[in-house]
Amino acid sequence: MKRNVLHEIMSLAWQFVKRNGFSMSEALKCAWANMKLKSAMKQKIVKFYFKKVDGSIREAYGTLKENLIPATSGDNRKKNDTVQVYFDTEKQEYRCFKKANLITL
Repeated sequence: MKRNVLHEIMSLAWQFVKRNGFSMSEALKCAWANMKLKSAMKQKIVKFYFKKVDGSIREAYGTLKENLIPATSGDNRKKNDTVQVYFDTEKQEYRCFKKANLITL
């Protein structure tokens, strides 16, 4: 495993501990789940679940695979490290969820 991937996992885990009050074990579990989801979405359409801001559970089908998503125009938005952006294949538009709210099964 590459060193930068492990660094990204640990940084994300510390972010969960500081901002969301997770224990370190919860934070690491959630960080690993986020990294696995992101790498899977780069290869295919993935079914996953997350808790919405209103508390309800959302089932989503999303991808980050280049040939399955439309081209984007203008990257003037500020990057937010607390959310994961994905292309929703059911709604045919970009969506996002808070990384801390990903549900691991």
